[in-house]
Amino acid sequence: MNADKEKWILLIILSIIWGSSFILIKKSLDHFTPYQVGALRVLIAGIILMSIAISKYKLFPKKHLKWLILAAFTGNFIPMFLFPIAETEISSSIAGIINSMMPIFVIIVGTIFWKFETTKRQMTGIFISFTGVCLLAFGGGDDSKFKIFPILLLLLATLCYAISTTTVKSKLIEVSSTVLSAFVFSFVLFLPSLIALISTGFVSTFTFSKENMMGLMFVSLLSVFGTGLAMMMNYRLLKVSTPLFASTVTLLMPIVAIIWGILDGEKLTILQFAGASVIIAGLIFLRAKTVVQK
Repeated sequence: MNADKEKWILLIILSIIWGSSFILIKKSLDHFTPYQVGALRVLIAGIILMSIAISKYKLFPKKHLKWLILAAFTGNFIPMFLFPIAETEISSSIAGIINSMMPIFVIIVGTIFWKFETTKRQMTGIFISFTGVCLLAFGGGDDSKFKIFPILLLLLATLCYAISTTTVKSKLIEVSSTVLSAFVFSFVLFLPSLIALISTGFVSTFTFSKENMMGLMFVSLLSVFGTGLAMMMNYRLLKVSTPLFASTVTLLMPIVAIIWGILDGEKLTILQFAGASVIIAGLIFLRAKTVVQK
């Protein structure tokens, strides 16, 4: 499979997986606190990937340790707590929409710290797609109110994703996507997530009740697919494309979130249909080579 075809397949699959993560976070919050959801999400991924990390320990990129730690905490630890905290006050669909700001943060972070260049055509594609996201935001036909604090938390999480994405592309691209994911969750983040979970009182208060097991099911789905598998695919996407292209997954995620809403009984408005169409139109601009590093 050529790189151009592979990157679009990965983009679509990641959009579906990560677009579904917001509803899974919401369902998980019915059973656990935001901090428990975040810690469990990282910890379960670490346990699943532990065998790979141990078997490939000789490939651990010691010379790039600081970059590995930076990418791990900004891309796979801090946001895992910020999103659940924010979703206690705002809807999962709004969380997905705000997350679509990531391509813009990638442009800013990449330009300032990594000397990335983007063409006018590609930036136009990003802003066309973001216009579509705005149509999705205001075309919901509900009375949801925007709240400043959770939105700031989501913007911080999105900025963290941009930092991680550009760091991986610039400093860790030589490490295979599967091995990199295993190292991130099993070696770097396993202990911090375990400490975070214990500090919430989860270990001392958890019981194997029907409700708790249902909550664990939602978190496990979120962890296995939305964290472990998705990050492997994301690292692979970074290898065959660019940080800006990889970040455009966040422009498709709101569409998936809305589809989940429809399946849950919500109705799709004309504006939301229009927003989805505009997003696709913007992504057409991104078929060109998106980012070149000096």
